[in-house]
Amino acid sequence: MNSENLHADAIQISQQQSWDTPVVCRVEVDLPAWMSQLTGRDDWQVYDEQEDDAYMTFAMRQGRQNAEVTLYHTGYAVVDVDGRAIFEGALTTATSECAHLSYYRADSGELITLN
Repeated sequence: MNSENLHADAIQISQQQSWDTPVVCRVEVDLPAWMSQLTGRDDWQVYDEQEDDAYMTFAMRQGRQNAEVTLYHTGYAVVDVDGRAIFEGALTTATSECAHLSYYRADSGELITLN
């Protein structure tokens, strides 16, 4: 085998190992800004939050309106305003300009930069 083939094989093995590495995706969202985007009304405030193994729920208000935002650890989100669902789906940068996704290696916590 020549050195070019060895180098190509090493790159292929490295790429395969990268695909086999467990990755954690973290979604961060600016809740007041997201609520403004969804409702067209500013000044939303978080007044309570609860955490469970599978999700986090935030109680919010803006004037007399009340909202409940549930963010599941799977990336799924549900938003209700005064008992009416206004958002249900995946929270990504495609569904909200207020969301920021980061990826980390599960084994080391090292940030993964995507090109």
